[in-house]
Amino acid sequence: MAQYRSSKITGLLALLVLALLSGCYKNSITGKNQLSLVSEAEVQAIALTEFNHFIATNQVVDATSKNAKLVATVGARIAEAVTQHYTQKGLSNVFAGYRWEYKLIDSPEINAWCMPGGKIVVYTGLLPVTQNEDGLAVVLGHEIAHALARHGNQRISEGLVQQMGGIALSVAVANKPLETRQLFQTAYGVGTEVGVMLPHSRSQETEADKFGLRFAAMAGYNIREAIPFWTRMRAMGSGQQVPVFLSTHPSDEQRISRLNKIMEQTIKEYYKPYNK
Repeated sequence: MAQYRSSKITGLLALLVLALLSGCYKNSITGKNQLSLVSEAEVQAIALTEFNHFIATNQVVDATSKNAKLVATVGARIAEAVTQHYTQKGLSNVFAGYRWEYKLIDSPEINAWCMPGGKIVVYTGLLPVTQNEDGLAVVLGHEIAHALARHGNQRISEGLVQQMGGIALSVAVANKPLETRQLFQTAYGVGTEVGVMLPHSRSQETEADKFGLRFAAMAGYNIREAIPFWTRMRAMGSGQQVPVFLSTHPSDEQRISRLNKIMEQTIKEYYKPYNK
């Protein structure tokens, strides 16, 4: 039995090494190499299906309501600013296939997410914590950063290797639809109550914090609101936090400290006043 387990582990390691060698992708936004066994077009196709299913099975707040308009306004401002910024840098291909949509869901969950292709969802339970437009911009900047950094794609790729033996996504969808759907939902925080603190790796969370601040600043938002927002998040989790060394994401205290360190430089380099 021990020999079998050893050979199985060796096989999985071999698959992972092969995946790393054959599926390495340099992200245009972060400049970092990452595992990517799935094309962006494939991920966006699944994202659209999942988004439409989610919208059809959840209570969407009327688009004409004050809060729904707020979500759409903040999302659109950041999307426009980020698209303009990277297009000027010759990276418009990053947004290939993106059709931005913004939905507010009537739910007490403190959650928000952005799928590939620009499908953004905010839950009403998040709004009392963000409290204002700038606070919401901090969150949406963070979630958009996850999407453009292709963190979900990386997590799906890792899952295909670890859980399904490295099979192609199209094969996984055809032969293991339930498992593939669960893998996708986990990668993007769909249906979870901890979307804002989605358990990405610590490095992915740090990356989303950094680029999320930049994105919100590009859109003319006061990104200093990130500190009181995460302070409120920390207060809400008081007494229930997992020790940071057991967690896959930074503690709120660590996050606040890190954000404070990059705050002024981010404002200096990326803030642009918004002209209505």
